[in-house]
Amino acid sequence: MASAFIINRGTLGLGIRCRRVSGNITFTQIREKKRWMKAYTFYLAKKLKIEGPPPPKPRCQKPNWDYHAEVQAFSSRLHENFSLELLKTAFVNPCYLQSEQERRQKLDMDSETTALVLRDNVQLSTQGLGFTQSFLNDWCRASFPRLPDEGVAAIVDQLTSSVVVCHVAQNLGIEDLTMSAEFPIPENVLYSTFMAVIGVLQGSSGAERAGFFLRDFLVTQLIGKDLFDMWTVVDPMGLLVEEFTQRNIPLPEPRLIRSAGASTALPLHFVGLYSDKKLLAQGPGETVLAAEEEAARVALRHLYGFTESRKPSDYSPPQQHQHHAPQSIMSY
Repeated sequence: MASAFIINRGTLGLGIRCRRVSGNITFTQIREKKRWMKAYTFYLAKKLKIEGPPPPKPRCQKPNWDYHAEVQAFSSRLHENFSLELLKTAFVNPCYLQSEQERRQKLDMDSETTALVLRDNVQLSTQGLGFTQSFLNDWCRASFPRLPDEGVAAIVDQLTSSVVVCHVAQNLGIEDLTMSAEFPIPENVLYSTFMAVIGVLQGSSGAERAGFFLRDFLVTQLIGKDLFDMWTVVDPMGLLVEEFTQRNIPLPEPRLIRSAGASTALPLHFVGLYSDKKLLAQGPGETVLAAEEEAARVALRHLYGFTESRKPSDYSPPQQHQHHAPQSIMSY
């Protein structure tokens, strides 16, 4: 009797049902899957392949959505003291107001009922964009004092480009709160919304907190970026000669240091730049001219202090911030 009880418990754990028939124990296997499941799953997969995936839906059209709570959570998540009324205004775009007005008019409602009390974020966006460009320009000049105006403008344009700003806005959750007429949200709408958030932060907490916000989320996008990926220089050797002339430094002299595989499909040349019998920089290239241009770019990076091994940015508060200009290998 005990042995039969043990057998029954073990077989039930394996998904096998036991029956006692005329004193003998028989085993019946259970599939645990419905026979119609295979055909139904095959039908759904075929339908998805023919019709494609369903169109994306904004987060506000999904269940468990509380807009006021989400706006408060956005402010708390970023540890910033936003004005909630201004923050809600920052997420309202003109295209949303226009589409909502047209939708209400199609319902044959009177003008007083269809009127919206919401304001758009055009003014906040303009204010935030102006502050962002001004702050990034001042930050670049303080961090890279040897960089010319063209280089500063190139870095500011890179940090305020639509690709970078929209990438930051999506990762901060601004896309879910943006009120737009289209979904997925266009880049220009998401861009203006992010700038409106900057304008709200400046008006709520002051320029200092808004500067910290830009430093933490936009300036950090420079990590891993090369100077000449952002700043297109057609003639790096000519720019280097011009910089040396302005600084009264002996002009650079290119010399072929070494080369390999000159008669093969993959040649490699190294050109070094010398000034006053000192090696300033060297660069590789498939041709001597390409290696000379790369060496000029390396020398310009050292001259402007925008090297990969430069000192990390100082994120201390302004009153404790003591800026030290990056030292170049050419101390003239």
